[in-house]
Amino acid sequence: MSAGTAEVYNLGRDTETVSQRVQRLQREARALAREQVEALERDLESLAVRAQEIADGGDAYAVGVREMASRLASDLPQKAQSLRAILERSAKA
Repeated sequence: MSAGTAEVYNLGRDTETVSQRVQRLQREARALAREQVEALERDLESLAVRAQEIADGGDAYAVGVREMASRLASDLPQKAQSLRAILERSAKA
């Protein structure tokens, strides 16, 4: 360990077997993965709002930029919903 870090061990808890540790780490990894997918979902929704603002921005934006932003504004919420559906199905499995 480096200076300034400490490892905490709960003495009241039984020692984890390798199998228990693997299961715990897998649960933690799945929880972190879910959090990251949920963050991506929020990011896609936020980008859809920004894209719609650009699409509605008028002549300040080039025509091609507005058109692409308009397509993104309609596509991104669908992608976010698809991610949510996949996440929910995988949680039930």
